[in-house]
Amino acid sequence: MSTPETSRFVRLRVELVLEVEDADGLTKAALRRIAGDPDLPGEERTQAEVAVTEDTAEALAYLVDPFDLVSEVPGIELQQASWSSERISYDPDSPDWDLDEDDAEGDDEEGGIG
Repeated sequence: MSTPETSRFVRLRVELVLEVEDADGLTKAALRRIAGDPDLPGEERTQAEVAVTEDTAEALAYLVDPFDLVSEVPGIELQQASWSSERISYDPDSPDWDLDEDDAEGDDEEGGIG
């Protein structure tokens, strides 16, 4: 049986809060990405264009690719990824936005930052 020290698989959880300062620019960038995707079938292309035009969070999700985030990290191969984005109300001074909140159990994990 594999122990945590010898496990070859690691789950990396990242939560980002971004301020969108140019929603039109973000939408246009997502539309350019969609237009330049030769593997996207016509019906899916149309659905993606509608989604990114109607929702800035969808445009952002279309532009952010977890593979791009880790592709240059030596010694790893991305096995699986999922991501989503959503519009939120954000108050950096609120205790609801304590970034360490979910890490209470994981503070003792090897390689953790905390």
